[in-house]
Amino acid sequence: MKNGCVMVTAHAVLGKKLFCMEWKNQRKLAIFNPEDNSWKMVPVPLTGSSSIGFRFGILDDKLLLFSLEEEPSYWTLLYDPSAAPGSEWQTSDIRPSGLCLSSVTIRA
Repeated sequence: MKNGCVMVTAHAVLGKKLFCMEWKNQRKLAIFNPEDNSWKMVPVPLTGSSSIGFRFGILDDKLLLFSLEEEPSYWTLLYDPSAAPGSEWQTSDIRPSGLCLSSVTIRA
């Protein structure tokens, strides 16, 4: 980090990387790679709303982004860091049953 602390609304560790959603910009996923001490910003696709906050989950080495708002048109996003460029984002049928979700790890 260049200028000290950054507030995050969600974070998860997947493999050796840290995934964060910054408080000021929830349309980009910040990914920290400790191997080269670098940050990468990945745009989060719009899936029904441009003002959704997220909570993270992990499923089969993929990052789940759960919406904090209940919108009928919104889908849970799934980010696959090992996918080919351009196909990292997918949607998932997994939806939390309430809005009190903090974080979740699912092992199948």
